[in-house]
Amino acid sequence: MKDNFSSQADLYSLYRPVYPKELFEFILSQVGQRETAWDCATGNGQTAAELAKYFISVYATDISQRQLDHAVQMPNIIYTVQPAERTSFENNSFDLITVSQALHWFRFDEFYNEVKRVGKPGAVIAAWAYSLLTVSPPVDELIRDYHFNTLKDYWDEERKYVDEGYRNIPFPFEQIASPQFFISSYWSLQEMEGYLHTWSALQKFMKVNENDPVKELVDKLKAYWPEGKAKVVFPVHLKLGRIE
Repeated sequence: MKDNFSSQADLYSLYRPVYPKELFEFILSQVGQRETAWDCATGNGQTAAELAKYFISVYATDISQRQLDHAVQMPNIIYTVQPAERTSFENNSFDLITVSQALHWFRFDEFYNEVKRVGKPGAVIAAWAYSLLTVSPPVDELIRDYHFNTLKDYWDEERKYVDEGYRNIPFPFEQIASPQFFISSYWSLQEMEGYLHTWSALQKFMKVNENDPVKELVDKLKAYWPEGKAKVVFPVHLKLGRIE
């Protein structure tokens, strides 16, 4: 698994979108027991914190200690630094395994073998990602140009899975049909700027070019951003499966 987010871990915890309650409700409706869950590549612990409301114990892992340093703390969440593809967990440990906004970075075969090893028979694996946001036609056009043209050469190859809405990502499990979910928020332009600074491609762009293209983009967005806050919508793409 790649670590593209340690350098901006503080921004990640502040500005990354919050997953909708309906997403978790649907996933949990498919889970028979709620004893233990594994939130893999937990990042700032956003998903782990939600799962902790429903499970006795949540084990949350990430390869970035800096991310875990900014993670949500709750008494029944156990954070450890471990790669997705090889963990210290015992066989048949978990009722639910989640991966939010990270599956595309994994070595698929190795991770899925680990999932089958540590998941209980009949356990559920849920992996999701949100793709490019929408605000309004003129704002969307500027952001798409920035994403697909300005940063074109700086995205990792794995980003294609997100842009494709996870349609083509490998997922060797008995799939459970899922509805479409959306993240809806109201952001100021400052919040949008903060979110844009979390993009992994931006970090690479800045290292190579020694300038920050977000500033120019935000200047362009000012002409189309309403006073106060604008509604920002992210489509969420869920892959849900059952472990045999």
